[in-house]
Amino acid sequence: MCGIFGCATSGSKAAEIIHGALKRLEYRGYDSVGEATIFEGKIYIKKDQGKIDDVHSLLNLDDLPGSLGIGHTRWATHGAPSKINAHPHTDCGEKIAVVHNGIIDNFDELKAELENLGHTFKSKTDTEVIPHLIEENLRHGLPFIEAVKEALKRLDGSYALAIISTLEPDKIICARKESPLIIGIGEEAMYCASDIPALLPLTNKIISLDDGEVAVIWSRGYEIRRLNDWAIVAREPEIITWTVEMAEKQGYPHFMLKEIHEQPLALRNTLRLQDLYLDLIATFLDRAKNVFLVACGSSYNACLAASYMFSKLACISAYPVVASEFIEQFGSAVNIDSAVLAVSQSGETADTLMSVDYARNRAATILGLTNVVGSTLTRVSRVYILQQSGPEIGVAATKTFTAQLLVLAQIALRVAKLRGKLSSQEIKGLEKELKSIPDIVEKTIKMNVEKASQIAKKYRDSRFFVFVGRGINTATALEGRLKLLEIAYVPSLAFPAGESKHGPISLIEPGVPVIFICPRDKTRKAIIGNIMEMKARGASIISVIEEGDEEIKRLSDDYFEVGRTVSEIFSPIVFIIPLQLFAYYMAVEKGLDPDKPRNLAKSVTVK
Repeated sequence: MCGIFGCATSGSKAAEIIHGALKRLEYRGYDSVGEATIFEGKIYIKKDQGKIDDVHSLLNLDDLPGSLGIGHTRWATHGAPSKINAHPHTDCGEKIAVVHNGIIDNFDELKAELENLGHTFKSKTDTEVIPHLIEENLRHGLPFIEAVKEALKRLDGSYALAIISTLEPDKIICARKESPLIIGIGEEAMYCASDIPALLPLTNKIISLDDGEVAVIWSRGYEIRRLNDWAIVAREPEIITWTVEMAEKQGYPHFMLKEIHEQPLALRNTLRLQDLYLDLIATFLDRAKNVFLVACGSSYNACLAASYMFSKLACISAYPVVASEFIEQFGSAVNIDSAVLAVSQSGETADTLMSVDYARNRAATILGLTNVVGSTLTRVSRVYILQQSGPEIGVAATKTFTAQLLVLAQIALRVAKLRGKLSSQEIKGLEKELKSIPDIVEKTIKMNVEKASQIAKKYRDSRFFVFVGRGINTATALEGRLKLLEIAYVPSLAFPAGESKHGPISLIEPGVPVIFICPRDKTRKAIIGNIMEMKARGASIISVIEEGDEEIKRLSDDYFEVGRTVSEIFSPIVFIIPLQLFAYYMAVEKGLDPDKPRNLAKSVTVK
């Protein structure tokens, strides 16, 4: 969740570069910001609670002197948001400055030990133990880099770190354990960052650090070593093809709306996945006796839909599991015959990676689906697929969710081929449908932008919403509800329609908006019955229907239409589109920023 950045330049002013990079990390969510630079043997720091622009207006972040520095956007985990708790943090002598993403589990005992040795702490953060540990090692005569190395060995927990010191004023030391960190290679500078967007205007050459690695960067070079044996690591840089423009709003008022409109392109890219990797994943799933689909949030909703796909197309029982519950729910059942398909947009989701580590230790086959090249999930998976959605800056998943669904649909179809569960004619028909989805989504967006805005205006003061679906579109109902919760903060309930009389219908009273997902499939008759039940209790019916479905139109107070539909098994990719737009416009109507929902961040990298 925190964002870190560092740069070592050949004479350029570091503060302005850091400021710009931190702005590009805002999407991660943060409550405070800070920078530190080195100039003429002294560390200069500016930091405070609040948004970057507000802090800059107050402090002028750009006038810090020096050509080397580090910066940080903080998401509080230890110590409330405040100036004193903002990063960077320093040692007693203010010769060392540190920025950190992660959680140090043993900071209490380290802090007590260091205080007994005479160190004075200023903040309530876990991070502050790090510069004091390094300082203590320096007191014992270790050179700076050795002092850092020994300090890292004492840290339990997770961290991505950037460390500077007046003792080595031309270098930044970076270290990673369970939190993302990348190195950027420029013409006259080197960089480190939590995520690729921070680097995009500066360089497209990156190296991702693995867990347990330490990098030293300076203006014209870098060195990577393993912490456990200090052996040098040789790794070729990767070329990132994303442009700066891809990470900008491109004229839209918010990233979320821009990214909703980008879905046709993202889906077309997702249909260009390499056959080799789709077939490899399908092979491992086909061989497994137990298949678990592990994810959080929107990715979990995609996995729930995928469980229907695997069952209906390939006759495989695939268990969708919330990552934070995986070990407790299925841990004892995981073994060498199990396959875990982990789905994470960032590839750095802490709960998902913890589940993956557990399953690996029990000899399960780990498969990955992510949007971020070089992420941890790609490095721990036996086989992984990049969904190729491009950067998603808005916190609420939109194009990454539909792309995940499309990848999972392709995998399910490959497994069906392997198992001989579909005829060649059926497979060709489904493959043709998959190729039509981007065009249908494009039409659906155009059909619903104005309608979503109008319906949001009508219902913006509603205090409670209900989302209802059947079959695979139970996942659509859950995802639509999640979008409304995330960005418009409207209490909502979602459930399979068949559960209505088992409790939820007791909440229905006149005026309560109930949103039905209504494809023309075998669930249609039952859904119409559910609509009638809700109408009889005075609910306001909002339906998501296929274009031209006059019967359900007549039963509805309001409706969204989707373009020519696809098979039931692919329908969530299309039917979620109006609900994304509706959630967006509900947030706008309420005067909220849909890109930065409160208490949420794009990448949940801390458990």
